[in-house]
Amino acid sequence: MEQNREYLYIFLLSLRCFEPMVSKRARQIRIKCINIPDSCFMRQLLLIHKWVISDRGEFVMEKWVVSAKKADFQEIGRKFGIDPVIARLIRNRDQITDEEIDTYLHGKLSGLHSWKLLKGMEELLDRLTEKIREKKKIRIIGDYDIDGVCSTYILLKGLLRAGVLVDADIPDRIKDGYGISRELIDLAAEAGIDTIITCDNGISAAEQIRYAKELGMTVLVTDHHEVPYEEKEDGTICSILPPADAVVNPKQPDCPYPFKGICGAMVAFKVIQGLYERMGIPEKETEELIPFAAIATVGDVMDLKDENRILVKDGLRRLQNPENEGLKALIRVNNLENREISAYHIGFIIGPCMNASGRLSTAKRALRLLLAEDPGEAATLAQDLKDLNDSRKDMTAKGVEEAVEMVEHTDLKNDRVLVIYLPDCHESLAGIIAGRVRERYVRPVFVLTKGEEGVKGSGRSIEAYHMFQEMVKCKELLTKFGGHPMAAGLSLPEENVEAFRRKLNENCSLTQEDMTEKIVIDVPMPMSYVTIPLIRQLSLLEPFGKGNTKPVFAQKDMKVLNFRILGKNRNVVKMNLTDAYGFRAEGIWFGDGDAFAGRLQEKDKWDMIYYPSVNSYMGRESIEMIIQNIR
Repeated sequence: MEQNREYLYIFLLSLRCFEPMVSKRARQIRIKCINIPDSCFMRQLLLIHKWVISDRGEFVMEKWVVSAKKADFQEIGRKFGIDPVIARLIRNRDQITDEEIDTYLHGKLSGLHSWKLLKGMEELLDRLTEKIREKKKIRIIGDYDIDGVCSTYILLKGLLRAGVLVDADIPDRIKDGYGISRELIDLAAEAGIDTIITCDNGISAAEQIRYAKELGMTVLVTDHHEVPYEEKEDGTICSILPPADAVVNPKQPDCPYPFKGICGAMVAFKVIQGLYERMGIPEKETEELIPFAAIATVGDVMDLKDENRILVKDGLRRLQNPENEGLKALIRVNNLENREISAYHIGFIIGPCMNASGRLSTAKRALRLLLAEDPGEAATLAQDLKDLNDSRKDMTAKGVEEAVEMVEHTDLKNDRVLVIYLPDCHESLAGIIAGRVRERYVRPVFVLTKGEEGVKGSGRSIEAYHMFQEMVKCKELLTKFGGHPMAAGLSLPEENVEAFRRKLNENCSLTQEDMTEKIVIDVPMPMSYVTIPLIRQLSLLEPFGKGNTKPVFAQKDMKVLNFRILGKNRNVVKMNLTDAYGFRAEGIWFGDGDAFAGRLQEKDKWDMIYYPSVNSYMGRESIEMIIQNIR
């Protein structure tokens, strides 16, 4: 250890020769990311080549790797009429056979998996059609996030079309907590509800569903979250399903559904597909529900693979001219009219507005927007959601600042799993703050807040850390928990917070490699290869998102000939670039312009990660490289 400290001290001194390239703040904040094992000092010094400039103008540690999946790209390009670069990008997304490539490029709705493959679907439809015939009162209970709202809308519209006596309820995040609760069940009983159908929740609500059954209700569960389980002493896994009358969830044991990565709204969509077929309603009518399943798929950060990609692609096409008055108003209030709606717009503009109602008010406001038929009412509701989201942004920024301050100035900075307790933070913002902190430190993060009954919180993870499984190992400390490998929600007594933090870190097996940001380069491609036709072909790969990321291109040894800083907030840097062969290109970088420009030195050579775009100005088109990282 003493030898390691000496190496680290020499390494820190060596950074002087890179001044002013590496700021004092960057050294203070980021040096903790460097692991100094007992090995050659010069090898450690080479770590400096992994420093890259962040959008805050700091140098941060990243590992750049090139995807090296092999195929005959020329032949694929010839067969499908695409550039070999596009062929390589498709292969990098694990599309191997001709059938897979054709589906990736030209997949149609007919390629969606049949609802009949979902375990429990026939039983659920049997019960549902029986209740419809008996004219029983049915209540949908959804969730307060974008997936829950869209799931609720899909079931409600579908059941109403089928002539069902149905209404919907969505829990209040603060008062009721996640999913179905005893309070919501009591309200349903008082209203004479015969059957509850859940969406985007219910799989972990065994106690609550047992209570509803004791009151004489029928309960049908539709969900997509991980099934709770217990690990026995012999290492075997025992799944714990709720005592519902029917359960539809692709993650159930022995469910033959071929793609497990669908969201709650997609499960609800499949239920309505099956119901319409049972009741003789034309299948074509389910297509009006596709945009809502697409919004939920993107908003709930599902992988854009398999049928998700097909459905989202079709849903985005329909969102260019939506029939729903609420969606029209939400697009208009966010100044997205006459623009091509992409997955980005759902994930970062439309989705957050819908989520804001469930975070700071009630998600019923978002549901009312989707159900609005009067344009004036829709416009008012859409503006309300946008205002809520603007408030949420300000509150989030304050929470992130407080969380980072805590990590930097306490023992938390030594943890591989960050458990950050912010008692006064609005509990609905815990997940967003956790996500921002995770991006900054590249490690799993739980943000906890003080609730009315104990502590509540949310977690966001990294690829190497299965958050749900790790929480199972600490379940004796938790009151309630659930989630995915990458995200989770939980509640626990306040006195257990420190024990929870300690146990998570004791169990943690993450290595420094796991906690180093990894940028996977699709194609190390000279900028001179880029043409406008190639950029046009990149649209064949859309929609981009989790599981189908935007392509990453890179070129080494670029020089910045000159640059200028633009924008009211000086957050845009326009630059002229040249490579070793004299090819010149225009580049643009978004972030802290002054900090970024302060690092650039005319004689320096930079490796650059970029994405090519077409810049149109006064009828003239030119190629512009969007610079995403440099080192």
